[in-house]
Amino acid sequence: MQRSTFGKLFAMMFLEFFIWGAWLPLIFGYLPSLKFDPFQQSMILNAFPAAAILAMFFSNQFADRFFAAEKFLAVSHLIGGLSMIALTWVTDFWPFFGLMLIHCIVYVPTISITNSIAFASMKDAKSEFGIVRMGGTIGWIAAAWPPVFILVDWAKVSQTKAQGVGGWLDAVFASGLSGKSLQDATSWTFLIAGVASLVLAALSLYLPHTPPRPTTEAGAGSAWLKSLKLLANPVVFVLWLVTFVDSFVHNCYFNWTGRFLPTVGIPGNWVTPVMSIGQIAEILTMAVLGTCLKTLGWRTTMIIGVLGHAVRFAVFAFCGTPDMAWLIVIVNLLHGICYAFFFATVYIFVDEHFPKDVRTSAQGLFNLMILGLGSLAANFVCPWLFETVFSNPSTQTVDFRGLFLVPCLTSIGAAFVLAVFFHPKKNS
Repeated sequence: MQRSTFGKLFAMMFLEFFIWGAWLPLIFGYLPSLKFDPFQQSMILNAFPAAAILAMFFSNQFADRFFAAEKFLAVSHLIGGLSMIALTWVTDFWPFFGLMLIHCIVYVPTISITNSIAFASMKDAKSEFGIVRMGGTIGWIAAAWPPVFILVDWAKVSQTKAQGVGGWLDAVFASGLSGKSLQDATSWTFLIAGVASLVLAALSLYLPHTPPRPTTEAGAGSAWLKSLKLLANPVVFVLWLVTFVDSFVHNCYFNWTGRFLPTVGIPGNWVTPVMSIGQIAEILTMAVLGTCLKTLGWRTTMIIGVLGHAVRFAVFAFCGTPDMAWLIVIVNLLHGICYAFFFATVYIFVDEHFPKDVRTSAQGLFNLMILGLGSLAANFVCPWLFETVFSNPSTQTVDFRGLFLVPCLTSIGAAFVLAVFFHPKKNS
């Protein structure tokens, strides 16, 4: 791959995930501040997985067959960016929900499309994709950490008259905004995400040309239908189901960890940085992913990724005390390994196993599980488990050990299924 092409693809991935990372971590606290009830919050949060399901049956097929991928990316991020910018000033439910839904409908397909653009420009996906996709990881980190410094009461910091860099940082970390000031400041994250989306729309016009792939088979059905038919292959079907389970477990982490960390002594304004540690590990894991795939093979690499969830949730379950907070922090490094060794590996596997004319839709088929059905299941099941099954209203406590054992054991089961039933051809 030429250096200039690599730079464009890296920047594409950086901005693609910067956009998502800019608004997602803070929206869970922002929506209640707008006085949206739990059902309204669920509707807004489920716009993303709903869009992933819709993308499977429309947007990805459109990109596959009728539209150059880079142009589709440009139009999608133009519309999505304007919608996201508008959210900065919207506080009523229906306009907020409508704008978020529009953004998600046009944004979610671009996750598959950026993969397709990258794969189409590579000579050796196993060696090159991990490095390019690393740009997305760095983009997510770049979006996740600045709010720690942006959402600060600077007047309070000045009043502390802190001495030295260390004292100044202590004052900043201890002076987070609250109430309406926090709400007003958080709204600007939508502006940041929207501007990044517009930048990517412009960059898309300079990405490598990736033309549509019209089918050459007479009477062939739509791209998504053809990719669905490939599920008749037991190897693909098993992987598809395990992907659903792994996505469910993956989203359990986001649903519960933010409420768990403060119970072991992690300050509230450090929750997001602690959860972002996994992305740092993801950078290193992505860098060696190609070597791991060639050395370990598809199945072993994926099993390691799935079992990483089991180890992390086991640590959460059995070491959830303040004196073990250091281990709770460190084990978040496994999050990056879980993503790279399973989800990124799945994307590469799909690119190598599916016909060229349906690869974008095939990526969307697995995104249907990764970003759609798995996330939807978690959004419905996780609140019920947290509030009803493992909570004690009389003592106002949560049985985090029992709660975290659910995804822990589920991950072990998924790894067992991969070990027994997933046997791709060695020459694939």
